[in-house]
Amino acid sequence: MDSNQPLSDWHREDILAAIRKKKKSMAALSREFGLSSGTLINTLNRPWLRGERIIAGAIGVKAEEIWPSRYQLRKQKS
Repeated sequence: MDSNQPLSDWHREDILAAIRKKKKSMAALSREFGLSSGTLINTLNRPWLRGERIIAGAIGVKAEEIWPSRYQLRKQKS
């Protein structure tokens, strides 16, 4: 990928649809991991590594695929 090309994260509705296709909800997924019902939804708006990995695992893809811009920023900071 060209480093000057902007990275495109999945749209939040695409993430929610992918979760629903797996017969889950964000609230149920949160509870499954011992979190408050509304916790994982926050990951759609701001970075949280654990939440990103939980969501990606439920969908069956890598978190870097869902949020490439977040992971590019992390690589640049390290």
